[in-house]
Amino acid sequence: MYNTNVKHLQTKKLESGVSHGQFEINSLKVGQGVTVGNQLRRVLLNDIEGIAISAVKILNIEHEFSIIPGIREDVLEILLNLKGIVLSGKLSDSKSGYLKIQGPTVVTADCIQLPDNIKIINPSHYLMSISTSNTIEMKFQLESGTGYQLASQTFTDKTSEYLQLDTIFMPVQKVNFKVNIIQNNYDKYHLTERLTLDIWTNGSISPSEALLSAAQITIQTFSFVITNKETEIKLNKEINYSETAIEILNLSRRTYNSIKKAQINTIDELTKYSLTELSKLKNIGKKALKDISYKLKKKLGINLKK
Repeated sequence: MYNTNVKHLQTKKLESGVSHGQFEINSLKVGQGVTVGNQLRRVLLNDIEGIAISAVKILNIEHEFSIIPGIREDVLEILLNLKGIVLSGKLSDSKSGYLKIQGPTVVTADCIQLPDNIKIINPSHYLMSISTSNTIEMKFQLESGTGYQLASQTFTDKTSEYLQLDTIFMPVQKVNFKVNIIQNNYDKYHLTERLTLDIWTNGSISPSEALLSAAQITIQTFSFVITNKETEIKLNKEINYSETAIEILNLSRRTYNSIKKAQINTIDELTKYSLTELSKLKNIGKKALKDISYKLKKKLGINLKK
């Protein structure tokens, strides 16, 4: 009998603010360790949501190659420093943050005014130095997402006033795992595997929260093959998308709400729309279209017509 269990061995916070956690999954069948380890590692690094600054507007600055009078750093350096801010919280839609400060002073992350539900994990993170009595004003766009996104993939409502950032949303920075074969003390022919998992996060979530989220995402990914009240899909038979709820796509909250308001409830109803037709729906912008197209292709192998 295999009594698989998970042990939380340790969690420690490093001086850099990074959190490290170590976990042990025992009594796996031989061959399962690498399978489970690879799946969890992929999900931890790619599919867990985080919050980051995706765009910034600096008063009287039009492009990233500008120099701000009285500021030691140029705009490019400031943008790089902004990417190092670690945020935690929940976002259902894009939000804004603000900075207005007069020099001379050293500007750190805690000088930024954010919505109440957003917290800065590294408040002492350096942004810039103002050497004169000049005042600098900035407005930030905050978004939630997964993985790494280029500037062209974030912040739908682009204007010339905003400088776009390549954004790192992923809260998990590194994942290692190793598998050991364990021999039963009473039966030398009964072998099991022990999976040891090391998780490093940026401090916005704990390693335990990251592992729990990864397990939940994995379950959701495979839930469409399980017969339940909402969806009935049978293996080795053609999938009937008229009974498949759009929830299996795991879309962002904003995209999901916009689709539901258009009375689109199943995959079959969604695939009747072309990309052009979807773009005409309220609150469906370029980012939402990319989200829908990517999830349909990744999860179901479906490409929408243009």
